[in-house]
Amino acid sequence: MEIEPILTAVIPVVIIGIICGTILVIASRLMAVKEDERFPTIRACLPGANCGACGYAGCDGYAKALCEKPGTPTNLCVPGADSVSRQLSELLGVEFADVIEQVAVVHCSGDCSRTKDKMNYQGLQSCQGVKLLYGGKGSCSYGCIGMGDCAKVCPQNAICITDGIARINQRTCIGCGLCAKACPNHLISLVSDVERVIVTCSNQDKGAITRKVCTNGCIGCKKCERVCPKGAIRVIDNVAVIDYEKCQNCPDFGICAKNCTTGCIMISDLSGLHRLTPGGTFK
Repeated sequence: MEIEPILTAVIPVVIIGIICGTILVIASRLMAVKEDERFPTIRACLPGANCGACGYAGCDGYAKALCEKPGTPTNLCVPGADSVSRQLSELLGVEFADVIEQVAVVHCSGDCSRTKDKMNYQGLQSCQGVKLLYGGKGSCSYGCIGMGDCAKVCPQNAICITDGIARINQRTCIGCGLCAKACPNHLISLVSDVERVIVTCSNQDKGAITRKVCTNGCIGCKKCERVCPKGAIRVIDNVAVIDYEKCQNCPDFGICAKNCTTGCIMISDLSGLHRLTPGGTFK
């Protein structure tokens, strides 16, 4: 067996490999992107939910902004709350900024006792999928579809489907907002956990139509508007909407809820996980 032909084929390949490897090593050193030494430490402070509540593309994006863009607020991580903001402030040498703790609420209370299905649906167990079929299986096309897309993305298991609609346990909710992004009917929103009054309806049809599909739906009667001393509630597109910047220190707390014709405005304690003290009480 002649070795020369084999060496003639192998040697050039080896030489080319060595040359290419050398070029790649040199290029990797010359073109390397230097990483801020603070990045790993700052990234480690963030909870890793990658929810985007901070306005950046996940925790990596927020950590990068904190390193590279002076003045980036340290209180944008809602799931991390004050503890994360305090750690970031200390690492960056800036003043501590309080985090406005938020929780998710469902603006629908049309459960099995208040509304009905318009079809016997059998198919993909997904709110996104069901919505493609005549707007959903429920008689109220604005209501909760109840297939649990929100529950599937919740990192805290704070959401369950009860009596056909999503229920959120504010005690374990961290306010990441993933559920709000997953809801095809946009029924879930984040509110400050110090709020106490919420509207549990999103139906934009006129009152007579809403009344036919859900006994708990907002009929746009505007009674809540008339009784609110702060002008904090308005009927927009046939459904009541609360301006929480104005809804403060009401002389007659919850007067809008007390006067709601259908009971779709509710008073509720939304104190979230971040307010839980070591003693098990809420601050």
